Amino acid sequence: MNLARVDQIARAVLYEGYMLYPYRPSSVKNRQRWNFGVIYPQVYSGEQGGEEPCSMRTECLIRGNAASMLEGKLRFLRLQTRSTILPVHAQSDSLPDGWQEAVEREIALPACSLERLCQAPVNRAFAFQPRTQIDPEHNHNGDIVGSVERRQAAIEGSAEAKAVSVGTDLFKISVHVRNSTPLETPALNRDEALLHSLVSTHVVLGVQSGEFVSLLEPPEELQELAAQCQNVGAWPVLVGDPGQRETLLASPIILYDYPQIAPESAGDLFDGTEIDEILSLRIMTLTEDEKREIRQSDDRARQILERTESMPAEQFMKLHGAVRGLRPLKEDAP
Repeated sequence: MNLARVDQIARAVLYEGYMLYPYRPSSVKNRQRWNFGVIYPQVYSGEQGGEEPCSMRTECLIRGNAASMLEGKLRFLRLQTRSTILPVHAQSDSLPDGWQEAVEREIALPACSLERLCQAPVNRAFAFQPRTQIDPEHNHNGDIVGSVERRQAAIEGSAEAKAVSVGTDLFKISVHVRNSTPLETPALNRDEALLHSLVSTHVVLGVQSGEFVSLLEPPEELQELAAQCQNVGAWPVLVGDPGQRETLLASPIILYDYPQIAPESAGDLFDGTEIDEILSLRIMTLTEDEKREIRQSDDRARQILERTESMPAEQFMKLHGAVRGLRPLKEDAP
């Protein structure tokens, strides 16, 4: 599986909604974050009456044979809280205590033949231990004024893949991701539960000597089988160049087959609509105080501001639109 081909789309999914315009921590839109692809600990999910998911299920179809090889990757964000430790009377330009940053995580699913997956599921368990890191804290002049503590909580989970033959050279694939993190104190608030959760969870699957079937536009003879695929918290679509069928992305947000990032886009804006021109114009109208808050906040938000402010006029003009192709208008029927 050539992940380089789909990495741009997968990363856009990973950071969907990470921060929204105006990209300031004090903005109401950024006070409750992480709404996509969250897989909570099972204990917390149970305390919420099952309304908060503790698993994600992906089902899809593959045309292939017993020797066809399936491989995959589970990707998600692991959150960490950032707190500032300052001497008495010291002033900091830092984020408010408790701000949640994100660290990328990836779990590889071992390549297996479809024959092997039909015989028995393949389960990949994973665990991340609690971790605390303390770094120097600098003010706007670059002077060290204190320390920054970043805390990560424990996470445990698993990803299980299996297959079943549903026709001649046709297989149904299931991938089930679970969060089995044990919690000593079940009654947690959402922010604390998020530290033990998988966030922006998605799965990338690849097949060798076979091809995935589009669930959005399946061939007529496979429409019934495609409709029977049960996807919970996942939206499987084909990715890559149009017509290619060896890679599938199970996304936590609704996409279409072969989603693309416009080549004119200068970088992520954490918004699936990616209306780059409008968002860039709005960023340029922010006040100096608002820009200062962004610069002193999350590194990814600061990068958006710096990229926008340094964007050449030629690049900005490209955001206005591009003609991809022309086709004749249909003539009215007589």
